[in-house]
Amino acid sequence: MNIFEALRESHERQRTYADALIQTSGDNPQRVEAYKQLKTELQAHETAEERFFYMPLMEYDEGVDLSRHAISEHHEMDEMMEQLDETEMSSPGWLATAKKLSEKVHHHLKEEEQKFFQMAGKILDDKQKETLASGYIKEYEEQLSTS
Repeated sequence: MNIFEALRESHERQRTYADALIQTSGDNPQRVEAYKQLKTELQAHETAEERFFYMPLMEYDEGVDLSRHAISEHHEMDEMMEQLDETEMSSPGWLATAKKLSEKVHHHLKEEEQKFFQMAGKILDDKQKETLASGYIKEYEEQLSTS
């Protein structure tokens, strides 16, 4: 498995959880569970992706700007999750923020897959892609187990 395949697996889960989240209403168990799944997935993915995809790409001049941009978007999503954590789930503002988060997740994943992966594919060799995938998966699983 290469790094792109490993990242895409998490991306599919993120899309599913983000879509499920905005289909919920009020302060009910489905909303609580959907948010918990999305937040856990995003946090584990972000940490592992930054360590085993973006940081290695920053070693190359061509990878610096795209890595900074992606990490900045991770930070924006983290801030939205903080806002959700501080808001009552039953309030209309909660769903508005959840929709913004879902839109940001979809935008970020599309940008990664259609733009960043192509650039990274030219920077990294096949061995690096496999090595980074192994590191990413290990870190991702560790992050999930501690959340």
